[in-house]
Amino acid sequence: MSRRVHRPLEDQEFDFITAMAQEGPVLAYFTGTWPKAAAASRALDAVVAELAQEYGSRLTAVRTDITRCPATTRRYGVTGAPTVVLLRSGEAVATHAGPMTPAELRGLLEAAGV
Repeated sequence: MSRRVHRPLEDQEFDFITAMAQEGPVLAYFTGTWPKAAAASRALDAVVAELAQEYGSRLTAVRTDITRCPATTRRYGVTGAPTVVLLRSGEAVATHAGPMTPAELRGLLEAAGV
């Protein structure tokens, strides 16, 4: 789905990666490592990987652990994991909380014009 799926470790890295991708949309997907979120977060990793071939360079994906990037998590109003936030020029244009199938994520991207 992306030029690369980036995995920032800190809030500043998230900002740097998204700034470098200003020419196109950014799919920020927020994951968690605690037991209730871990399985759904791993499943979302698989969904993002599946769509990687389809979208190619049209989209940059950024995987963000909500406990490691608290400021970014707050900035986009994320309250649980997994959550997907589609960004254009740093602004959220679509959000989905909870697990997603490839078809659901594809629909979110298409509805946003990706």
